[in-house]
Amino acid sequence: MSEQTASADGRFDVMASACPTRQVVGRIGDRWTLLVLYALGQGTRRFSQLRADVDGISQKMLTQTLRALERDGLVDRRVYPVVPPKVEYSLTALGTSLTMEIAALRTWAYAHMDEIAAAREAFDTRSEPA
Repeated sequence: MSEQTASADGRFDVMASACPTRQVVGRIGDRWTLLVLYALGQGTRRFSQLRADVDGISQKMLTQTLRALERDGLVDRRVYPVVPPKVEYSLTALGTSLTMEIAALRTWAYAHMDEIAAAREAFDTRSEPA
């Protein structure tokens, strides 16, 4: 275990293949997770609202993402006993604790998108194969 990558108490090391924090990092780094968490950071949403907020996500992927986030304790699913059924999703306290980190990542991406686009273009147009 590396002192630089281990948690302060030494229980976790994200660089170790068996460390459970890898699952957390994988979940947060998932293609749709950050977008769903960002949308829920704006307030409680129904499924259809989330689907409209997160452009391009399929019904299946939204369902899977919400279930995984609920399992991890980041999202709360509330079902109302009405006809037709009404279901709302919101962030838990744990999920809310991620919103500042998500905002920082989004801000970083906005600030550096031109540089990333230029780097991609330079990479894609260079004459030698990788």
